Amino acid sequence: MSRERRSDAVANRDRIVEAARAELSRSNGAVDDLKLHLVAKAAGVGQGTLYRHFPTREHLLAEVYRHELTELVDAVAPLLAEHPPLRALTGWLDRLVEYARVKRGVMAAIEASAWQDLYAGQHHRLDEALELLLDRGKAAGEVREEVDAADVILLLGALSRIPGPEWDKRAPTVVTVIVDGLRPSRARPS
Repeated sequence: MSRERRSDAVANRDRIVEAARAELSRSNGAVDDLKLHLVAKAAGVGQGTLYRHFPTREHLLAEVYRHELTELVDAVAPLLAEHPPLRALTGWLDRLVEYARVKRGVMAAIEASAWQDLYAGQHHRLDEALELLLDRGKAAGEVREEVDAADVILLLGALSRIPGPEWDKRAPTVVTVIVDGLRPSRARPS
């Protein structure tokens, strides 16, 4: 019986996180629009169940962030298995744009100290995933040799400056410019 309750608790937790992710995605990461009673309703659980798993909005948002990050990191291997390295990197960056949409709202809502702990404990995984994509691209001759993950992350910082209403229009363009800049320079005739 206790195993059944534990599996129910895990399923409830997962549904709550998924409902919060869906709501944040629908609202372009607008955390202020995230109504916890509506998340509980969408997840098919009572508010008490939601608060047992996530005592505060920040706890729920931190779990959404961790979940998004895990999915983003886990996407690297399948993308590399299905596509040439630069196409895999482009597909991953497209996913990163969606991740950044949710992360922007989450970052604003989580207290600064809690965010630093969350970031420090998780972000190395993102760096490692990006480095793997870049290394495969370099090995295939599709990515400049001198580029590393820190360079791309600096370029991706431009995403944080895109105002919410312009996100859908400008974020894909920023990714395209970044990918074009990662390509090796063509040899020039002398």
